[in-house]
Amino acid sequence: MISCAAFWNGSDACSGQGPGLEQKEKTVPIKNRIAGMQDEVTAWRRDLHAHPEILYETHRTSAFVAQKLRDFGCDEVVTGIGRTGVVGVIRGKADSKGMVIGLRADMDALPIQEATGLDYASSIPGAMHACGHDGHTAVLLGAAQYLAETRAFDGTVVVIFQPAEEGGAGGRAMCEDGLMDRWNIQEVYGLHNMPGIPVGQFAIRPGGLLASGDIFHITVTGKGGHAAMPHLSLDTTLVAAQIVVSLQSIVARNADPVASMVVTVSMFNTDSHAPNVIAHEVRMSGTVRALSPEMRQLAHDRLREIATHTAAAFGARAEVTFDPGYPATMNHPEQTEYAALAAETVAGQVDRDTAPMMAAEDFAFMLEERPGAYIFMGNGDSAACHHPAYDFNDAAIPAGSSYFATLAEQRMPLA
Repeated sequence: MISCAAFWNGSDACSGQGPGLEQKEKTVPIKNRIAGMQDEVTAWRRDLHAHPEILYETHRTSAFVAQKLRDFGCDEVVTGIGRTGVVGVIRGKADSKGMVIGLRADMDALPIQEATGLDYASSIPGAMHACGHDGHTAVLLGAAQYLAETRAFDGTVVVIFQPAEEGGAGGRAMCEDGLMDRWNIQEVYGLHNMPGIPVGQFAIRPGGLLASGDIFHITVTGKGGHAAMPHLSLDTTLVAAQIVVSLQSIVARNADPVASMVVTVSMFNTDSHAPNVIAHEVRMSGTVRALSPEMRQLAHDRLREIATHTAAAFGARAEVTFDPGYPATMNHPEQTEYAALAAETVAGQVDRDTAPMMAAEDFAFMLEERPGAYIFMGNGDSAACHHPAYDFNDAAIPAGSSYFATLAEQRMPLA
């Protein structure tokens, strides 16, 4: 486990051992300038935390970010990309046509009542930064300030501040607004804090890191009637129950045993409101999650087939619809290596084969547009994300900002 006392005092040295990794010691260059900015960036983060905004309503947050980028001297600052997204452009020192990389942070909060009791707790009832997007935004702002001051890279950095990650597909909206083509972004990178991983430590894997997440709805229609005369009815509750059980065969008997997939029926409602009535209609909803596009499609196909044919076998009818969610977050192998190398420069060691998670993340849309990678950054021993007692760990700011800055400098080194 990495010992991160250096983060507290601004030192550039920190060494240690990550779990399951080869033992070694390595100088950890938390950049001196970034370490010196920690109090300033922490103040930004806590201001954002106190003023959370949900989905695309990030008007104050977007204005805050845009003004900071202008203050830093970014070459270009553009608002309104993906409705309330913000983009900043920082060109390197070299007079060349070097590559362009994108660095992304999400800005939106969640509709949760905060229960931290912090002096900078949410001032907005029913809204809080329960997933650390305030921290991600602050971390990228810190990196942007450093990169705009130093410009020690040969190419262009595009910093991307995205709204509506929490269910609003803001990443897709920014891409549909021409994010990648307008600035000729060639690679794109993002990060997310992870409770349970020590501060200063990073974790990543090539391929599927986070799952796709889609919602399905099944409506089973039969023939309602009196509970005492089932032979004169077509019991939709029985049919629907058979469908619920059969859907579990998708994971147990259709998916590759080493692939990850989850099928969950989480809602089950009949149109009956009395114990002596057989329902005419049953409605079910749930989610399908998978770690690859192939498993995602398999789940969709089999769910539709099982529901419709099981209903037909009983003489009933089933209609299936999907609300497509986020695709799987698929890290590109080459860019995963670049990300891991930058993280190792900062942290000394990196878990390069971390376990995937079945949560979804709309950075996946950006990874469908351009090669790139998504990495987990330690948040220490904190409450879980989406919990009312969660708070981003400000001690992680130097590592996160240094990671983004180091990645830019390593991908676009000066000659």
